[in-house]
Amino acid sequence: MERGTPIVTEMQVIPVAGYDSMLMTLSGAHAPFFTRNLVIITDSAGHTGIGEIHGGDYTCLALRSCIPLVVGQPIGTYRAILDRIRKASKRAREDDGEGIQSLDISKLKFVVKAEWAIECALLDLMGQYLDLPMCELLGNGKQRDKIETLGYLFYVSDKEKADLPYLDESFSSDEWFRLRRQEMMTPEQIVQQACVLQEKYGFRNFKLKGGVLRGDQEMEAVRALKKQFPEGRINIDPNGAWSLLEAIELCRPMEGILSYIEDPCGPEEGFSSREIMAEFKNAVHLPTATNMIATNWRQFYHAAALKSVDIVLADPHFWGMEGSVRMGQVLQDWGLTWGSHSNNHFDITLATFAQVAAAVPGQPTALDTHWIWQDGQNLLLDTPKIRDGYLEVPQGPGLGVTLNMDRVIEANQLYNQMQSHDRDDAASMQYLIPGWKYDSKKPCLVRE
Repeated sequence: MERGTPIVTEMQVIPVAGYDSMLMTLSGAHAPFFTRNLVIITDSAGHTGIGEIHGGDYTCLALRSCIPLVVGQPIGTYRAILDRIRKASKRAREDDGEGIQSLDISKLKFVVKAEWAIECALLDLMGQYLDLPMCELLGNGKQRDKIETLGYLFYVSDKEKADLPYLDESFSSDEWFRLRRQEMMTPEQIVQQACVLQEKYGFRNFKLKGGVLRGDQEMEAVRALKKQFPEGRINIDPNGAWSLLEAIELCRPMEGILSYIEDPCGPEEGFSSREIMAEFKNAVHLPTATNMIATNWRQFYHAAALKSVDIVLADPHFWGMEGSVRMGQVLQDWGLTWGSHSNNHFDITLATFAQVAAAVPGQPTALDTHWIWQDGQNLLLDTPKIRDGYLEVPQGPGLGVTLNMDRVIEANQLYNQMQSHDRDDAASMQYLIPGWKYDSKKPCLVRE
């Protein structure tokens, strides 16, 4: 009788790209394409495990350097495999440890840990070997069959102003697919966006990406959303664009309208975001959330000690699958709340979010996902569904989904046609404002 778990026989790293809208954020305007890296691991039992993580050559090379540490290892030793990868890794020379508390997109690659895509693929294999869904291997096991999910709203600029190959879906039969490529910059258009999303996905709760217009203008959109959805939980995320004083002035009148405020202010006058957010909480009676000032355990220690945040958006791409669930366990024990942030992603990440959130204890806040902006660009044969405002957890073993290799090949071909694979929101923005440069303290369309 053969003993032990199957052995990893092959690990592939495949960079891929997809299409995006001209979404507006503090860092500028999204480019026509976004990139991701896929990890595909096969084992001696004939199973295939998959993972997805942020794009770019830096992450792709980091993943490929891990192949010798993965191939030939029993899948049951996945924790030891990940430990060896972490011990073998070196901090990049240009990584100053600042992270993204000022939302410098060029530093996002240092916050995202490439090995978490490997963790996902190995857990996928373990789940298939044990005939259990991935969520049963995390934390205390499966806690729920579906996860409440919010509608992630964005200001969208007019793609016709940029001489760039943005996708045109104006002839789609799907109302949301048509709308998501159009300009949406007014409160009325943001409400329309939310209404169409509710019709398609059933969302009851919404978050608006801020850091685009003046803060008072963005709060007009929030008030309009609350008027349209009086029972909905409405949030805004300006990515720390506001000063402490401005954040207090904007948010005090929103008590009872906003359900929480995500990263309202960032570092200033020699004080870190964690200190500034603590002062904000002393002045405003709103829960605060973050995906910027608590992106690892050391940062979380200081954020918790200062009582800077109530909701930690523990994206598995920052924390790993087990780390994200462990954060959820700690937050429940401490009377705080777990959630997850997202970035542009394919449906492999959607399945990962579902499995991780299914294992988090307590009452997580409604999950973020960019998938609604990529929906239709499926890399899976069985993409998880968002219905009635809930993301459904795949029922099969492991990740519970099946890769569509034809679609993966197409997405890889698109990636190979791109001149640059790193995210650059400034390039698109410069079509709107010539010479535009990122400023962490100025919303992207405010340059007076």
